[in-house]
Amino acid sequence: MWFLKYSRRLLLLQLLLLQLLWLDPAVAKKDKPEISSHKFDNPPTNFFYFDDSNTILLHDREDGAVHRSEDAGKTWDKVDIDDNKAWDLWRHPHDNKKAFIMGKGSTHWHTNDQGKTWQDFEIPKARPSLFRAPLAFHAEDSDKVLIHGEVCKVGGMIDCTETTFYTTDGFKKVGLMRQNTRGCVFAHATPEFATGKDDKNDDRVVCVTTGRVSFDRRQHKLAVSDNYYKDEHEPLLEGGRAVQGIINIAVVKGYLVAAARAPNTDELAMYITDDASTWHRAMFPTDSRLKEDAYTILESTSYSIQVDVMTVAPPNPMGVLFTSNSNGTYFTKNIPHTNRNRNGIVDFEKVQGIQGIVMVNIVDNFEDVAGSFGREEKRLISQVSFDDGRTFYDLTTDEKPLHLHSVTEMKNIGRVFSSPAPGLVMGVGNTGKYLKDYKEGDLYVSDDAGLTWTLALEEAHKYEFGDQGSILVAINDEAPTDVIQYSLNHGRRWNKVDLPEGQIRAKALTTTPDSTSMKFFLWGTKGGGSKTEHWVFSIDFEDMREDKCEDKDFEKWTARPDKDNKPSCVMGRKQSYNRRKWDADCFIRESKFQEIEPHFDNCRCTEEDFECDYNFIRSEDGKECIRDGPLPDPKGACKDGEKKYKASSGYRKIPGNGCEGGLDLEEEKERDCDDTLKPIISGEISTERTEFPAKSFRGYYYLERAESSSESSKAGMDETVVMRTDKSEVYMSRDHGKTWNQTLKGEEIKDIYPHPHFNDVCYFVTTSDVVHYTINRGDTFSSFKAPSEPTRDHDLAALGFHADYEDWLIWTGADDCGKKGNCHNNAWYSNDRGYNWNSLRQFVRKCEFIKEEGRGDKEKLVYCEQFKGEKLNGPLELKSSDNWFANSITHFNNIVDFATMSEFIIVATRDQSDGDSLKVDASVDGKTFADALFPSNFNVPVQKAYTVLDSHTHAVFMHVTVGDHKDAEYGSIIKSNSNGTSYVLSLNSVNRNTPGYVDFEKMLGLEGIALVNIVANIEEAEKGSGKKLKTMITHNDGAEWSLLKAPQKDSEGRAYDCNTDNLVDCSLQLHGYTERRDPRAVFSSPSAVGLMMAVGNVGEYLTTKSEKTSDTFITRDGGISWQAVQKGNYMWEYGDQGSIIVIVRDTVATNEILYTLDEGETWIPYEFTKKKVHVAILSTVPSDNSRNFLLWGREEDSDSEVVTFNIDFSQIKERQKECNLYEDDIYNEDSDYYVWQPKHPSQEKNCLFGHVALYHRKKTDRDCYNGRSIQHLHSMPMDCECTRADFECDYNFEPAKDGSCKLVSGLEPPDHSKICKDDPKRESYFRPTGYRRVPLSTCVGGNELEKYESKEAPCPGHEPEFEKKHRGLSGFWLFIFGFVLPVAVAGSIGYWVWRNWDGKFGRIRLGAEGSAFDAERPWVKWPVAAVAGVVAVLAAIPLLVGSVWRGVSGLWSGGRGRYTTRESFARGRGNYAVVDEDELLGEDEDEEV
Repeated sequence: MWFLKYSRRLLLLQLLLLQLLWLDPAVAKKDKPEISSHKFDNPPTNFFYFDDSNTILLHDREDGAVHRSEDAGKTWDKVDIDDNKAWDLWRHPHDNKKAFIMGKGSTHWHTNDQGKTWQDFEIPKARPSLFRAPLAFHAEDSDKVLIHGEVCKVGGMIDCTETTFYTTDGFKKVGLMRQNTRGCVFAHATPEFATGKDDKNDDRVVCVTTGRVSFDRRQHKLAVSDNYYKDEHEPLLEGGRAVQGIINIAVVKGYLVAAARAPNTDELAMYITDDASTWHRAMFPTDSRLKEDAYTILESTSYSIQVDVMTVAPPNPMGVLFTSNSNGTYFTKNIPHTNRNRNGIVDFEKVQGIQGIVMVNIVDNFEDVAGSFGREEKRLISQVSFDDGRTFYDLTTDEKPLHLHSVTEMKNIGRVFSSPAPGLVMGVGNTGKYLKDYKEGDLYVSDDAGLTWTLALEEAHKYEFGDQGSILVAINDEAPTDVIQYSLNHGRRWNKVDLPEGQIRAKALTTTPDSTSMKFFLWGTKGGGSKTEHWVFSIDFEDMREDKCEDKDFEKWTARPDKDNKPSCVMGRKQSYNRRKWDADCFIRESKFQEIEPHFDNCRCTEEDFECDYNFIRSEDGKECIRDGPLPDPKGACKDGEKKYKASSGYRKIPGNGCEGGLDLEEEKERDCDDTLKPIISGEISTERTEFPAKSFRGYYYLERAESSSESSKAGMDETVVMRTDKSEVYMSRDHGKTWNQTLKGEEIKDIYPHPHFNDVCYFVTTSDVVHYTINRGDTFSSFKAPSEPTRDHDLAALGFHADYEDWLIWTGADDCGKKGNCHNNAWYSNDRGYNWNSLRQFVRKCEFIKEEGRGDKEKLVYCEQFKGEKLNGPLELKSSDNWFANSITHFNNIVDFATMSEFIIVATRDQSDGDSLKVDASVDGKTFADALFPSNFNVPVQKAYTVLDSHTHAVFMHVTVGDHKDAEYGSIIKSNSNGTSYVLSLNSVNRNTPGYVDFEKMLGLEGIALVNIVANIEEAEKGSGKKLKTMITHNDGAEWSLLKAPQKDSEGRAYDCNTDNLVDCSLQLHGYTERRDPRAVFSSPSAVGLMMAVGNVGEYLTTKSEKTSDTFITRDGGISWQAVQKGNYMWEYGDQGSIIVIVRDTVATNEILYTLDEGETWIPYEFTKKKVHVAILSTVPSDNSRNFLLWGREEDSDSEVVTFNIDFSQIKERQKECNLYEDDIYNEDSDYYVWQPKHPSQEKNCLFGHVALYHRKKTDRDCYNGRSIQHLHSMPMDCECTRADFECDYNFEPAKDGSCKLVSGLEPPDHSKICKDDPKRESYFRPTGYRRVPLSTCVGGNELEKYESKEAPCPGHEPEFEKKHRGLSGFWLFIFGFVLPVAVAGSIGYWVWRNWDGKFGRIRLGAEGSAFDAERPWVKWPVAAVAGVVAVLAAIPLLVGSVWRGVSGLWSGGRGRYTTRESFARGRGNYAVVDEDELLGEDEDEEV
């Protein structure tokens, strides 16, 4: 009995003691954190905390699953969605309740309660974008979301259109917003961004979109909408104009930033707005340029943007950091020699929560790194700034320099050094002179925001902050470990805790984003290979202490101490925090999930609190604000002879700055009234004459700055010209020939090589192995030593260039030239602009980079022509390699040459069956070649000469010589299908000259128009009686040709001697390419759309080019009608995109030019000098967008000097106002432009190539200048019905006299069933009709000749499916399917067939899926900016394929074996090139100037 009583008492005592234990905090307190673990089957793809909560979501992409934990990772539940459908996981950045799971297809999920429940939503017929983040968010209204997707055809894999969808109600409804987008953002994407005072534009969305008619990224533009693209407009970014070439947009704090790139440069223009309405171009110092893939927008402030610009390229890149003023328009250099990695990540981090503290790593040996093109290893040192980067201090620990690993070596997630814990920063690094390897580092901690540091733990560790800095957690990051360590006193002492699963390799350590939680999340792995285990751990400190911090446990900590440990001011304020003392024995429990708010005290104003006002910029030394142009007109001042007025001081207080009293730089100052005046305009043309001590010019080249370059937005835009004389001296002008300076004095310059893809870069090859170059259009020059002297073969270029990488070069040099008969070429490559060279191949004829936009080539793909067995008497083999010839492929064993043009690679080989004849092979991917099938009715027994003319309309035009009698040469033009392998006859008897040039010229800026001269008397000419030429034109890309309609009257108003209605006997004849002195003097300009000028005569045949027999003509409608403008021979140039045209006498001395401001309706004479001059060349910039022109010649009384005359129209009164273009209101009466529609002369409705095209053209009566390049093509609003003009004759068919296509007698129609082999899924094909669609045509319906009377047939193996689809129908359904539907959808079916099938029966698919991608469509390449043709000459064989020989083309291409392409003279490319010593302006004395 007593035992029972005793037991009850003992039980009561135990319960009482247990209760006391519960009530006594001192007893309940634990001595270490609680750690729990969970194993996952796969590594997490993504995981995150919801802000201000312990809820975590974790994504396992391998299983397509999402897991959720409500207790910071202790326990986990699988989210209930369809299995294996979770492709991506996103957290809403502005709403801590919402997250999104993206599926692979069109079904996705969202949560509004931190993942407790999920609702699905559909994006109709779309999958998430593969090219950009799938979601874009609104900062204030979390129900508004943009979704980037892709709508795909053909099984959902190819032919995809990027499309953006939207929701405004949290995915209850999802609507289509816009197609053909390239990334969209809400303007109000960040809390700091304001879209307007009244917030009317809260729904404003800004998208990068494709051009109106092109997917070419050079045509990408911005589109802005306030109603989700029910309406949209293109914002005016610069000079009152929209800008194309937009490559990216981003919202950074309170700024929206857009970057644009122009063709032929890697320099970018940056445009910034802080209200989504008014845009400004960001101005950087003149010695700094933004380059694509070479700038990084860093973490910025609410009052400035930080941008790091790369100055030294990989492998060891570095940069310079710029900081903007408050509206982002002007940037000043802030931190030089910043460290960055190949991915553009920069060692730059702002200490979180504290204004003005920045930690950076800079390159100490920057001169060595820059001098070695980034190959010298960088020596990094760490610094900190407490005043927003104005001054920097070294990091120190125990008075030793300390260097820390930063953002470029991210070892954890989140920030590298800091957290919201005030003043607490940690980092891994080492002491000494420079930063060492990560594994040689230790963990350091600072509790004064980086001013002083102490050693925390030896070896590198991952680390995290919790409870507002009360808890620091670390885990070893050098090797597997079974412990974590923590500190509760700012890192002064550390404790260890064992992990429950043994040793793991830490992968990530994190906590809530605001670092207020006492719980941490750790992910690590065990084992390796297929036995790798993935563990996550929850580390909970909540039960370690129950003491709550009281007032006595906090201290006032002042941020940003200066060198005297006094608080410093940033943005006019001192900043302090009330934070827990390091030795307080408590946790900050009451502030759970609440960040510490800073306290600010205003400072007195100093100079640092002000920035330059509008229309002012920093001086070069940065010490003052100076005027940038005239001041705004003062209202009510400067009247009645007043000379002074009050205006801006040039300074303004930085918006948001809190300083009070002190210095006041905003006080207005007295200014001169003259400061408001614009520069005095003379109203007249001006001329600058320069003479040179030389007998002739040997070459001139424009290094035209691109419109995205920094100089293009400033007054006095750079127009650089470089020129070489017959004395091998080089002169350069930066102002279009007004002033010249000799450069590279004392050097004998053999050749000049402008980079064909980067206009700022130019190389100067000497007679030795020294090569000079400039990368900034002559601002500075450098040099390198080539691996040998340049090639001695005048037909070849010593330098070859890459289309994408300006520093990649191929050098073709001579070797063993001292040994008789063994002088040969070797090829080397460099990927660091000549700093290092590596051997490519020996005994080559030439090597070329093949990478071109439009072809899916590999970056390193190189073609070489190499002599077999490295013997000069052996045949030439064509070899390729995409790894610098570590491995190679031999494509052909006996070639003559190859040409690369647009998307085609054309190779001429010797016919194995007939060694005297040639054959052609073509490739569109650089890997696979196919034989070119010439028309069977094209009978040329021995093919000895080809000239590749043009391939910019997705078809190759090739001239094949038929007659090669000297001075009686002629041939036929044949035209290919879309892969260059099947040819049809376009036109016979086309004229060429002995060197091989052809009278063929495409019109620039308009598709499919070309002119040729044909030999009308072939038999007589071959007998020596001389050629009789006639000019013909095509308006449908060579499908049909006609004679030129002549004007009825000459320039003096007199009728011509013949009947102009009888085209056979009286048509317009034009002198063509074979008679041209300067290959760049083409008929047309891509910037002067619709205009052509030419010299010729009206009559039955072309007469001799002379003053008596020739007149000068102009057309304004693409060659349909012509007007005679002057008697005699004139040269011409287009300026300001055709609003100014200048002509000058061609064959007689003159001191006068004529110019027109109304497209040739009236001509005004201007005397540019008193002495008469033999003008050899009239030139302007390749874009024809300058108001300056340059005359090159020799004065009549001089035989030892040549001269240039700059003629400047920028001051004339008629061209002082910039024209107004209303892109979104093209019929606005106030517009200075009208809409013009080109057409085919025989078609109605202004149709050309099956569509109506609208072009902007300046109204000729408007006194204004075009300025920034106009994107002339506005839109293609309508497709037309098909007509005969949309078709050409198919293979083995030829045009009959009535214009129809007839099968050539004795030949078989082409086998269209071959398309079934190319597409195994195709069930049927159409038998040939004799017609095939012109590649450029987009016509639908109408007379679809490729289907007309054609029968559909089953593909082999698909007969059952075909029969099922084509079995008999009842009368009603026969009517529906046989009549109604064909009428209704014939156009769309034809359009689809054309797009996906091309109508190119028998096509050979080379490489990828051919034409299924819209980006390779003919209208994608719009506008076509190609010139007429190319030619190729060899000594042993009269002619070969014309080579697109990048960077090298002769001003006069002649002499032994010189060959080139007409593309080399394209105005838009500027890649003119090398000429021989005896070539420019001719060999004869009377031709030199």
